[in-house]
Amino acid sequence: MAETPTLNTSDERLREQAEKVTEERRKAGLEGLTGGLEAIVVNCQPENLRAAVDEFLGTTGLSFDSAFEDDHFTTCVLKLDGSADFLVRSRKSGENPFRPWNKGPKANPLPDTRLETFIYKCRDVREYHRIQSELGVTFLTDGVVETPNFLYVETTPSAYTGNSLGFIQWLDKEGEYAVPGAFALDWTFAKPDLAYLDNISYLDHSATRVRAQDRDPAILEFMRLTSYRFEFAIYVESLNSITNVARLSLDDYAQVFTSGIKPFEGLAESGPTEKYIYNYGTRVHHIAFQAEHIEETYEGLAKNGMDFLVELVGSPGEGLKQTFSQPSPNTLLVHEYIHRYGDFTGFFTQDNVTELTRATDKQ
Repeated sequence: MAETPTLNTSDERLREQAEKVTEERRKAGLEGLTGGLEAIVVNCQPENLRAAVDEFLGTTGLSFDSAFEDDHFTTCVLKLDGSADFLVRSRKSGENPFRPWNKGPKANPLPDTRLETFIYKCRDVREYHRIQSELGVTFLTDGVVETPNFLYVETTPSAYTGNSLGFIQWLDKEGEYAVPGAFALDWTFAKPDLAYLDNISYLDHSATRVRAQDRDPAILEFMRLTSYRFEFAIYVESLNSITNVARLSLDDYAQVFTSGIKPFEGLAESGPTEKYIYNYGTRVHHIAFQAEHIEETYEGLAKNGMDFLVELVGSPGEGLKQTFSQPSPNTLLVHEYIHRYGDFTGFFTQDNVTELTRATDKQ
């Protein structure tokens, strides 16, 4: 007889485990060793790299900073004051360690495309690497990468999310990511002269889709590797979905994990979150940007060709407004645009999460 799927119906056990992880971090000397998000790495198929950069420039507040090439990657660096940097790249050589997670009927045509890595600041990378290695964490990097400008380590991709985490300690020029031996490319990209792009600012959060049975392990693993804490979850039982928020502080970028309440049983029985994983694999579903004058921004993006999964949801009275774009053909990422009103600190609302989760069924 088949086993009855395990249901995630309460946060009580997760909160107990999260408290233990926080105490373990403190005892190990990890608490506070890492900080906020410094950069994200988005890998594209080589033929889509330039189009992906143009797309980010035309749909966000990011500007082109530089491009360089080394033995393994061609990388474009996009920046915006007050936001994490974007390293948009394509792989030139070597095996892709993220490929096992890039599978699914809708992901297979782009086997090397995903948001691969989140890079966090670290005040002592050597000490971080030493402690985590002793705790059994494995790394993609061969020890600590040492350059005149920074020290860096990167974990192997998580079995739960398919993402790796990088940790960088700046020694000299912050925000210069080229390694020794890399050479600058004379690439140029034009930032569209569209007034509403000035409304779009920092990276507010990203949301990774994980399987129902991996929800707690994924969050606890992330906590063990960073100084983030689990804050709350919103359950949408009608759509078999849980949205979970981990934060460093109220003012920092947030890491969001979305899972099913019960595991995938079939396309007919499962909700949008589990269907998405069936089609795309476990991966980052969307990246969310803070947007001022969100109605004007939404209208401008739509007028210039952006298609949306859902119209603006929410209101000033509810505390926020949000929308989802259609997934990018170059990165597979959905862009969320979000605006919070006044002193709203709840991060999300039940109604908005429900509408946005329902919209992902259109992917």
